[in-house]
Amino acid sequence: MIVPIEQIDPDTLNSLIKEFVLREGTDYGSEEAQLEHKVTQVKQQLLDKTAVIVFSELHETINIMPAAEFTTSANYD
Repeated sequence: MIVPIEQIDPDTLNSLIKEFVLREGTDYGSEEAQLEHKVTQVKQQLLDKTAVIVFSELHETINIMPAAEFTTSANYD
């Protein structure tokens, strides 16, 4: 199920995006600006609807993924 970003508290949304960015396995070093830049990029993708926040009721997990990938993925509902 896609969760509209408008339904998520701004602080929670920011934390979710940060967790996603850090989870992707890239080491950004000690420069916080790079992390914030990546967070801004992901947030813009969510606003542009090229990425979506997906909640899996089956697995009780939440993830951010490309919108095109979600529409072709039948196993993440």
